[in-house]
Amino acid sequence: MDKYMQMAIDEAKQGLEEGGIPIGSVLVHKGEVLGRGHNRRIQKGSCVLHGEMDALENAGRLSGDVYKNSVLYTTLSPCAMCSGAIVLYGIGKVVIAENQTFMGEEEWLMSRGVKLEVIHNQECVSLMENFIKENPKLWNEDIGV
Repeated sequence: MDKYMQMAIDEAKQGLEEGGIPIGSVLVHKGEVLGRGHNRRIQKGSCVLHGEMDALENAGRLSGDVYKNSVLYTTLSPCAMCSGAIVLYGIGKVVIAENQTFMGEEEWLMSRGVKLEVIHNQECVSLMENFIKENPKLWNEDIGV
């Protein structure tokens, strides 16, 4: 498995250990990790700290050129909010571990020129299936249901 996706999975597991939702993300520019994060909505009482948003926040302020030449790795298909940030900052490629438990805005991302790679990682599917089964109310809150 790609080392950057493994980092994203490690972030997801850390989030679960903290009592949060097991979704992780890593922003990489030319082989250098700029930011990594995990869903911390529960832990921080936040309405926006999804895994991708946390990774972007932890990367800090970057130039448009850096974003355009970066890859975002995420353990779950990006929701509307995270997809908006991906397009806003011009991130050119997103590698998604799985989209079986939740299908985000993949069609919209592709229509905006973002390259997507879905790797169908069974470990991430299992993490999310177990979390959703055990915490349906938290999950629905996270996706705005």
